[in-house]
Amino acid sequence: MRSVEEHRAAVAAIVPAPRTVELAPGLLPTLVLARDVAAPISLPPFTNSAMDGYAVRAADATAGAVLPVVEDIPAGRTGVPPLAPGTAHRIMTGAVVPEGADSIVPVENTDGGVDRVRIEAAPEPGRFFRAAGSDIAAGDLALHAGDRMGPAAVGLAAALGLTAVPVFAPVRVAVLSTGSELVAPGQPLQPGQIYESNAEMLAAALIEAGAAVETLRFVEDSPRALLARVAERLANGGVDLVVTTGGVSAGAYEVVKDSLADRGVEFTKVAMQPGMPQGCGIVALDGAPPTPFVTFPGNPVSALVSFEVFLRPALRAAMGLPPDRPRRRARLAAPIESIPGKRQYLRGRIERSDDGTDSVSVLGGPGSHYLRWLSQADCLLDIPPEVQNLAAGEPVDLIDLDH
Repeated sequence: MRSVEEHRAAVAAIVPAPRTVELAPGLLPTLVLARDVAAPISLPPFTNSAMDGYAVRAADATAGAVLPVVEDIPAGRTGVPPLAPGTAHRIMTGAVVPEGADSIVPVENTDGGVDRVRIEAAPEPGRFFRAAGSDIAAGDLALHAGDRMGPAAVGLAAALGLTAVPVFAPVRVAVLSTGSELVAPGQPLQPGQIYESNAEMLAAALIEAGAAVETLRFVEDSPRALLARVAERLANGGVDLVVTTGGVSAGAYEVVKDSLADRGVEFTKVAMQPGMPQGCGIVALDGAPPTPFVTFPGNPVSALVSFEVFLRPALRAAMGLPPDRPRRRARLAAPIESIPGKRQYLRGRIERSDDGTDSVSVLGGPGSHYLRWLSQADCLLDIPPEVQNLAAGEPVDLIDLDH
């Protein structure tokens, strides 16, 4: 059997390389910058007022002085005339400071006059000015390669007038969940049928990881039907990766394995639990471009743990995102047994302590169908293959699923 590390490397080798696209700032939240971006203009682009008040010369605006108000300068006004000595311009926040002014008197320090204004408190020269370029100067580095385009970065890009920003494109993933026993939610179940959940679960995991996702649902459980459906979708373009669940083990009706084993997918066993049967490879179907396929087992826990261990790190690296979830250590709340020779990924819940001595409890048994326990877990215990028994209080490695 392959080790976890060997299969993780095999999956990483077929995941598409990072692809750079230019997108408008408003489309970018959560995407990662592919290149540095310099500021094409200064911010602010002109010196403006930080307060509603009056633009004056400090020498004229002594306490008790009364000055004629000769201009109104609202925000957005262009062609602002210079300030003549011995006068004031009424000015609003964000408006251009007129040439000749060296101070802003906040309206609170005046009588608020429209035609004439009385200065109640003398201003400090230069106070309440937002100087041109005081935020960022034209040519300065504005956005850094590798940074996520969060709301503030989107706002900066928009303020700089950028119509497009270079980012790593989301990997476009098609998810195919196989099994003739699967039924759409809302339909009555017949004996032997179950509601389809893997596609929904993996789509959510892929979206959370940053990918763009679509699902191919309820394909007839035969190699001919599966290949025809997938080939039809791939021929239309826009898919970077196909992820399947189910049909990869050693049974008599393993439709994914039967369909893809001689078309470029290598099926293997990995020394882990859950998730032993795995597959990956590049598939070229008639009329469709060569496309990476990653195939997971059909049991829900196996499918999601397989995604976490094998695909999520490579997928995020292809989008410029930090590939790995945080790891931490905690002490076992109760003893556990592990299968020798297989790397175990047990569902767990961290019990945090103020003194830093966190403990972890295992949720449910090792079975691959215990989805309820996985839904309540906030970590996976990573138990090495050479470990068989661990006593309560012993430290274990955890994969933190909440970050």
